[in-house]
Amino acid sequence: MSQSHLDLGWMRVLVETVRSGSFSGAATTLGLTQPAVSYQIRRVEEQVGFSLFRRQRQGVELTAPGFRLHEIARRAVDEADALVREHEAAARRPVAKLHTDYAFSSLWLIPRMGAFRSLYPDIDIQIIATQRVKPRDMGDSDIAIAFGERREFGSDARLLLPEVVVPVCSRDYLAQHGLGHEAAGLARSRLIHLDAAEQAPWFDWQAYFAAFGVSRVNVDRQGDFRFNTYWLVAQTAAEHQGVALGWLGLIDGYMRSGLLVKAGPPLRAPDRGYWLVGPRSAGSPGDRFVSWLADVHESVGAVDQA
Repeated sequence: MSQSHLDLGWMRVLVETVRSGSFSGAATTLGLTQPAVSYQIRRVEEQVGFSLFRRQRQGVELTAPGFRLHEIARRAVDEADALVREHEAAARRPVAKLHTDYAFSSLWLIPRMGAFRSLYPDIDIQIIATQRVKPRDMGDSDIAIAFGERREFGSDARLLLPEVVVPVCSRDYLAQHGLGHEAAGLARSRLIHLDAAEQAPWFDWQAYFAAFGVSRVNVDRQGDFRFNTYWLVAQTAAEHQGVALGWLGLIDGYMRSGLLVKAGPPLRAPDRGYWLVGPRSAGSPGDRFVSWLADVHESVGAVDQA
């Protein structure tokens, strides 16, 4: 018996021979000649050192060791075929490919995805999340949801979530630091900032205080927190560590649960926010996803922007 590894190409020949009960039947199924099947079986018998079949008048019958080898081959062939079928089925499934940022995907989109799944269980969703999305970053995505102003996205873009920010903190932090709901009182608090690689395209604390004519110069305060991911901003505020600017629509879950409460007046930028770009083709999976997004936006818009 050879000590080298077996050539596994014989497995399907063996399995089909057993299924059909003859070399000629296997040859017909596999598109081979009967001598070619016989040759494959003979080669395997030479390698393993025992006979696989007893030749009968009406076909072939497995020997005892042949039966054991066939069981191994059958499982391998069936599992390989199942894997190929699964891959082919996945390749045929419609896919909606969405590009957005970390904050929108984690705080707005994911909590609502169950509703889409129940309506369209046959559509796969591929979410590509990055720190910030710009129109040129869409790549081969069918849809983008990106933060900015209309001039950045064109006339076909739809404003999905206008920018409305409100200072938020935990209920305990609000009580312990004697905060009211005036912007001036926030200047003495520990602030939680969302940093940007470039100049922030959204409201930051400097813009917020400027809008209300509040100065934060020469105030006695503890060190602020700075993060480059908005989820960390919201979570730090919920853990009683300071005051953050909360984007209504993104932090609604925190506010409904009572983890965050309002600590100051809101500030709005009606022409800035999250814009929906796409889909690139009508009738595509992305088109159905966009229609669903529009319906969700209409149904929750009043709550998100309250």
